[in-house]
Amino acid sequence: MVSAPASPLHAILLSMPNLLERIAVDPNVCFGKPCIRGTRLWVALILGLLASGMTPEEVIAEYPQLERDDVLAALAYGAEMSRERFVDLPGSSAA
Repeated sequence: MVSAPASPLHAILLSMPNLLERIAVDPNVCFGKPCIRGTRLWVALILGLLASGMTPEEVIAEYPQLERDDVLAALAYGAEMSRERFVDLPGSSAA
């Protein structure tokens, strides 16, 4: 039996563990905030830049020490964190 080609989502989910290896949390670096491994760039900074409308390419141009997989790692980390806790949003209800 021939299996169907993997969806893009399937490929992303398979690569997430490898991407997450690019994230480091060290209490002696940046107050223990999650950073891109080998840098002092917070995951939150990368996510904020992306949320403000920058493309991954623009983030890399601004921080040339980053690779595309570092930006994807920040996204993967944010995705994992969103599964673990809830954020109260204005205008939303728990109902």
